[in-house]
Amino acid sequence: MSQYPVHVVFPGRLLMVGFGSIGQGVLPLILRHIGITTDRITILAADDDGSKEASEYGVKFINRPLTRENFRQVLKPMLQQGDFLLNLSVDVSSVALMELCHDTGVLYLDTCIEPWPGGYTDPNLSPSRRTNYALREQALSLRDSRAKGPTAVITHGANPGLVSHLVKQALLNVAADTGAKVTEPENREEWAELAYRLGVRVIHIAERDTQVANVPKRVGEFVNTWSVDGFVGEGSQPAELGWGTHEKELPPQGRRHEFGRQSAIYLLQPGAGTRVRTWTPKAGTFHSFLITHGESISISDYLTYREHDKVVYRPTVHYAYHPCDDAVLSVHEFAGKNWELQDRKRILMEEIIDGIDELGVLLAGHDKNAYWYGSQLSIQEARKLAPYNSATSLQVCVSVLSGVIWAMENPQAGMVEPDEMDFRRNLDICRPYLGPVVGEYTKWTPLVDREKLFKEELDRVDPWQFKNVLV
Repeated sequence: MSQYPVHVVFPGRLLMVGFGSIGQGVLPLILRHIGITTDRITILAADDDGSKEASEYGVKFINRPLTRENFRQVLKPMLQQGDFLLNLSVDVSSVALMELCHDTGVLYLDTCIEPWPGGYTDPNLSPSRRTNYALREQALSLRDSRAKGPTAVITHGANPGLVSHLVKQALLNVAADTGAKVTEPENREEWAELAYRLGVRVIHIAERDTQVANVPKRVGEFVNTWSVDGFVGEGSQPAELGWGTHEKELPPQGRRHEFGRQSAIYLLQPGAGTRVRTWTPKAGTFHSFLITHGESISISDYLTYREHDKVVYRPTVHYAYHPCDDAVLSVHEFAGKNWELQDRKRILMEEIIDGIDELGVLLAGHDKNAYWYGSQLSIQEARKLAPYNSATSLQVCVSVLSGVIWAMENPQAGMVEPDEMDFRRNLDICRPYLGPVVGEYTKWTPLVDREKLFKEELDRVDPWQFKNVLV
């Protein structure tokens, strides 16, 4: 008998679209924890990468890229009511696949909202229309136009995804530690009120990847611990963040959108060219990239508190990412060539010899200043826990697994974001694969030692103003 729990038995077929580092890492977890036979799983990829791994598990592998013109013709014969489409691709429209799945009665999950090729960088689109904010608005418009139907979980990897569940647990932890007398919220309005009453002004998705390889980055090569194409795509988009009600003025190059829910702003510069200050327990304070991510927008929107339909509270939320050192060098070279991608790409896996991925949420502005809660997964433990994974990929893969299981257990929930899901169920599934899950308070603010070399004009009354976080 397997030592691993089977969380759900799935009678339908599973179609995986895309089979890069995350697809290869999540397949053994699916076979471990979901009751499904390999003959009911098909992988559809845009190239032959991963075909060997699929063959090792006895899973059918098809190399056929999806395009705007052919995706319905290719996918419809492969799907029927009750099946599951797991979308781990790049350059394939998530909204197009969600619409097809809804019309076909098929369950769906992705890790981010992808456009068709060029959607991130098309010069004919305004910067506002190249944002994750705009992509989310497209997805939510599809939800508004469809009656409730088969479950479609959007943006459920590690971040976006897992971090939304970590935020809820962190809010409860801060409430308990500050003596706030609260019952566990049961809906969106109650979670927003809890964050408001606690005084949480800012949430950083604070991540520091310290994994190192025995084969260093070479000139003309982009190296990363997860999808190079995924990182380059989001790093080339405008920097974005959920925009808090406590913020006094827009940052330099900051702009508001002229459409949608108005929970976020963007900057007229790429995220991979924008640096911010943040903090994690092991790394301490460091500079990171303000990379756009769906959770920056959805968490800020979800925690918006209203009184008589008037917005009285919303936190500032953004991703603060320091990738592995080889990836930082890759970004530096990428930016120096005016955002022209290097000729060679390499995802680190077997070459990694040490390091951790410290991924969590930093909630700041409350009575105890700031609280970080998250995963400190090492490469050594990741390799013991699951094949074909690094510390970075496993945090994503187990979050994909938990989202798939939740969707199978709740097959008629319609389109949902991570913030709307059962955070306890997802954390229960993920926790065994996250290494140490820790919470730590800190007195750090973005102003600590900031003026060591030069005097600056800073907002000392509120150190959590966004302009104090920018490097």
